[in-house]
Formats: sequence, structure tokens, C-alpha cells
Amino acid sequence: MHLSRLLEQNVETYGEYTSLIYEGQSFSNLDHLRLAQGWAQELHHQGVDRGDTVLVSMPNRPEVFFVYSAIAMLGAITVPVMPLLQGDEILFIARDCQPKVMITCEMMQKKLENVAQQLNPPPKVLAVERHQPGKRDTAAFTFLDECKDEDIGVILYTSGTTGQPKGVELTHNNLVANAQAAAELAKDYDFGGAEHVGLLILPLSHAFGYTMMNVSILRGERNIMLPHFDPLLVLQAIQTYRVTHFSAVPAMFHALLHHPERSRFDVTSLALCISGSAPLPVSEREQFEQAFDCVIFEGYGLSEAAPIVTAPRFNLPVKPGSVGLPLPGVEVRVVNEQGQFLPNGDVGELIVKGPNVTRGYHGLPEITHETLRDGWLYTGDVGYMDSDGYVFVVDRKKDVIIRGGFNIYPRDLEDLLIRHPAVLEAAVIGVPSEAMGEEVMAFIVKRPGIEIHEETLLQYCQKHLAKYKTPRWVKFIPFMPKNVIGKIDRKRLKTMWSKQDEGQVSG
Repeated sequence: MHLSRLLEQNVETYGEYTSLIYEGQSFSNLDHLRLAQGWAQELHHQGVDRGDTVLVSMPNRPEVFFVYSAIAMLGAITVPVMPLLQGDEILFIARDCQPKVMITCEMMQKKLENVAQQLNPPPKVLAVERHQPGKRDTAAFTFLDECKDEDIGVILYTSGTTGQPKGVELTHNNLVANAQAAAELAKDYDFGGAEHVGLLILPLSHAFGYTMMNVSILRGERNIMLPHFDPLLVLQAIQTYRVTHFSAVPAMFHALLHHPERSRFDVTSLALCISGSAPLPVSEREQFEQAFDCVIFEGYGLSEAAPIVTAPRFNLPVKPGSVGLPLPGVEVRVVNEQGQFLPNGDVGELIVKGPNVTRGYHGLPEITHETLRDGWLYTGDVGYMDSDGYVFVVDRKKDVIIRGGFNIYPRDLEDLLIRHPAVLEAAVIGVPSEAMGEEVMAFIVKRPGIEIHEETLLQYCQKHLAKYKTPRWVKFIPFMPKNVIGKIDRKRLKTMWSKQDEGQVSG
């Protein structure tokens, strides 16, 4: 199915209803459709045609919905870009995808105009506040005659944790198939008969947020949209609108759980949360579920899979530490370094096949060939499957520490460290060592008001772990560096050694 059909199908299936509320302003699904058609007319007038790229960068606001739908209606390609990126970062993406038009808000207009001036030819920059095309009559709209489901619909740029961002090309079929599979699973959860009210707090410029937006359209849900994540605003919205569910990344759950005013709010309507994008420590999930009296289901995905690969089932047991079962139509296997399938329980690289898998990276044929082999997406994630088909993600392949020939998975140590009452956040990395190849270094953010020393934490680790897994050093830091979507920035941690640390490590 083509992305542009999602809205039409939504209106045909559910009739008109209030689908979006933003800062007190309500929009129906029919408003969404007609405003999207208006934006499509405007973009067509600006020279956008089938196959052109349109870069969109702004905080969450209703126009993001309308513009994304409009670009799909034209058969053009959406390039969502995180608004928190700096100008040079956006420039790299823009040079790579060569947008015909860039769409933003007044707050970011100057930044994108500076980017546009460095491109040849410079694209037009439209601020949504100054371009309000209005609603269009649905009968007058005929841009889709030549568009195909296998056309590229979106190019999602990875966060660049292992180098420069790469543009993941996703077809309309990739994105719709993934959203349909996720929406089908959600049918098994009835929220106790309450109206389904979702809260949109994920950036719509991120793969997870983009797909959950499409899921909500398929399911005919009402959504409350926040311009950005703020734990206080989230708590207020849950209470005011009787929110039943939302999707988030682990850093957001952490902020909500530890917010000092959490107990002031009535959050009893909240029944279900979906966690993705990064591993959620088991202890953090259990604490959140107890504090909010809800269920957190943790799935697994990556941009190259549009992005959801696995998810728990509402009618099956949840296994601690698991990210659930593969989505319908999606295959997951585990392979060794030679690409041979491994038996259940053996740890190796997770590979994925299905209708959601990308056709490749934009302008990068060699990396595409390396990542996509015989129809399988090599994820770079390490994990295993049990005899029931449940998937367990152990770590990123690139983050595995090899100390004296032994593999050490940072997530194992981080899950242990975060269970210590004095530890608020923990991250573990490998640092070079002449003697051992790599040594283990733990970075710790202390919980306020509780004192803890390096030796105490090392003894705690030694009590629960094999000696070779125990960190060699513990470094206390005031805050944990994270990227724009809340993932721990391990590249930044590696640059945080002092010269003294570096001398110790290499000895």
C-alpha cells in the first residue's frame, strides 16, 4: 500500500472524529486529509514532483502530520531531520539527499536558510507559519496516478554513532507493512474498554515516532501531541486527557519515574507503554510498572527495518529481558561470524528478513552490499533466541568489549550497576589496554543525596560477576551524555578520559 492511502482509508473506515489535539487546538481526521491536500498543492506549486526529496525539520506540531502526508501524495520523498541537530549536521544530510524544498518553522528558519545557501542549487525554505495553504476539496486531487508502492517514501538518516549519518531508503511498502503489522498486534489490547487516547512524545523525525504516527492512523486513535518531551508536561497530559498509552525511549521512562512531582498527578488511566530504540534495564521497567500501575512492552527495531522487528504479544507471557517475538511476516535468525545459523540459546549477530527491510543506503552501494546479504539485513546487534522463538538482545556488536580474549557485554554490567541504590545511571565502555587488548571502564551518575566510592562499586560488581567482567575503573560524572534521541553517547564517553586516565589505561 502507498502511504498516501493511509489517511483516505482512515476516513473511509472510521468516519470523521477528533484525531489530534495540540496545545488546546483540535483537528479531525478529515481536517488532516484536507490540510494535507492543501500542502500537496502548495508543494507542487513550489516545483516538487514525484521522486523529489523534501527535507522536514521542526519540533512536533500538527503541520508535521500534514506535510508528511502531502509529500506522500505527490510521490515525493520525505527526509525527516531531528530539529536538535546543528547546522553543519543538517548540511551534511542536505548535501547527501539534495532536497527540492526544506520545510521548517519560524524558530528554525534562519538555520535552514543558512544551510540552503550552501547548496547548489539552493532549495526553497518554507516556514509553516507563513505558508498556510488551507484545506482542499478531496475530489480535485489527482497527483497519484503514477506512484508505486515500491517507490522510496522516506529517507531516514541514522544517528551516526559509528561515523557520518547514512540515509536509509524505505519504500512505501516497507513503512506501511511495518505499521500494519504493529497495528494488528495492538488489536489484542482493549485498555479495559476505555477510549484509546495516545500521547505523542517521540520526535516525528525519528523512525520510531514516524511509524507510531502511522499506527495511530491505521487504528483510528485520538492523539495528544506535545511539542517536545518534558516529563511535567507528560504527567499533566496523562491526567488532563486520560491518556491510555504512549511510546517512548528508555531515557523518557527514566525521567518520568524520577520526576519529583510525579505523585501529584492522577495517572490511573495509563495502561500500556511501548519502549524501543535502546535497551530498557529490567529494574527500571519493573520500577516504572509499579509506580504507574501499567505495563511496559519492550520491542526491538532499527531504522533499516522501518523500524519494528520484534514486539511482545498481549496474549502470551512476557519473558524478562526479552524484546518479544518477530512481527508477523518478519524472520529473525542468529548467525556466527561466518554467517552460519546458530542454534537456540547461542549468542551471535541478529539478522532480519521481511517486507519492512530497507532496499539500501542512499548513495552507498558498498555499505548496502555489506549490510544486505541474500535478502537478510545484518543488524550489527548481538543476541540470541530461545526455543519459543523469543528474541533477546545482548548488545551492539560494535560495543562488545574483548578483554583478554573474553567477550564482555556492556549491557550486563549496566543492568547490574543500575540496581545499586546509589546509582542513577550507568554506562560501560571498552578502552585500549596493551596488556589485555581492552579494559572495562564504567561511567556512573550518582543518585542525589547518596554517597558512593569507586572501591564500593567495584566490590559490588565482584560479588555478582566473574572477575574478568568486573570494571577496572569507575569514573563518576555529573550527567550522562546522550544523543538527540536519548541514547547514551558512547563516542562522547570515549573522549571523556583525561590524559591521566589514558596513561593508566594503556599501562
